Amino acid sequence: MTIGIDDPGDLATYLPPVGGHAWIRRGDGMVGIGEIARFAGGTAAEAEEWWQEACSRIEHQTELPGVSGTGPIAFASFVFDPGHSREQSIVIVPRVVIGRRNGQAWLTVIGATGLPLPGMPDQAQRPAEPVAVTEVGTSLAREEWQAIVTDAVGRIGRGELDKVVLARGVTLASEAALDPNWLVMALVEHYPTCWTYHVDGLVGASPEMLIRLEGGLATSRVLAGTIRRNGGEELDLKLAHALARSSKNLIEHELAVESVARALAPFCSGMNVPDAPYVLELPNVLHLASDVTAVVHPGVTALVLAGELHPSAAVCGTPTPAARAAIAELEHLDRGRYSGPVGWLDSSGDGEFAIALRCGLVHADDPRRITLYAGCGIVEESDPGEEFAETEAKLMPMLEALGVPAPQH
Repeated sequence: MTIGIDDPGDLATYLPPVGGHAWIRRGDGMVGIGEIARFAGGTAAEAEEWWQEACSRIEHQTELPGVSGTGPIAFASFVFDPGHSREQSIVIVPRVVIGRRNGQAWLTVIGATGLPLPGMPDQAQRPAEPVAVTEVGTSLAREEWQAIVTDAVGRIGRGELDKVVLARGVTLASEAALDPNWLVMALVEHYPTCWTYHVDGLVGASPEMLIRLEGGLATSRVLAGTIRRNGGEELDLKLAHALARSSKNLIEHELAVESVARALAPFCSGMNVPDAPYVLELPNVLHLASDVTAVVHPGVTALVLAGELHPSAAVCGTPTPAARAAIAELEHLDRGRYSGPVGWLDSSGDGEFAIALRCGLVHADDPRRITLYAGCGIVEESDPGEEFAETEAKLMPMLEALGVPAPQH
């Protein structure tokens, strides 16, 4: 049953101590509580088949017919490269959902539930702040990571590929079990224009919308090309101008936009691709950004599009097969669900999937530990030292949420 409700206020405060899921931007979004079904492993196409079959078994009544995101929904998070990961893709159907979009708030409950229906958030259940977080490991040290960037630049120069995205992981530990809900609330507060998500231990605030589908209109926000902010308004303005004129960043961005447009084309009857990017300002970095829009064919779902778009050039490179092979060879990192699609889908086929960036994975076997991830696009003009500095900037949102003021390198 889905019913309209009064404005619930801060959605993040409804997250339960365990078993919560979140998708929040600018105060809107959804919080899921509990779980009635789960899909683990497999491809996006297999997950789509599973979700359609699951929806056919759910009898549901709604006061808000046709409102995107209402009714039965699923939170989903997919691995970057199933062939090179010990992790599995996850789709979770929550028992209770509290949502708000475009001024409309709702409550969805599926089946009989032993959970108390959400009322005012219980302040006694406020999440616990991380305690004495310190770095305990990294996938590659600075010199080793810069060496693989040099290797990648050489391969690009020899014509083996056009671009490759290389990432690194940093593991931190707290004296007590980390509470993902604290991280969600911190990210929502400090990065309101990003899409803050929590799905099965993966927490982050992504600036990059892989695909949004609502009412037949698809939107994809492409980010490629990054520079760290200085903090001063005048200098940041100069940095933005430099970013917009940087041949290295413009090449990287053009490749990413082309990969998205090419993947969407077979599913669309019309598409708008901007002629030039704009500069997206975030608290820690500036990005070159382009918003691609398209009208999709009937029957095409958000999950189908997410599966076709992933991996885009923004997180993998081009050509895709060569870039993915180079990543597997060079990174020495199991990305898991980092840089894979993360978001939600409803029973009508609408949904939103960001790319799982600016994120960390709380270790299931030791919740005191979390691995953070950051990467950057490598093209022929890339400088290894500058690329490492870019990863440092991209780690900042999660480090700040953990109470670590600056990268420890």
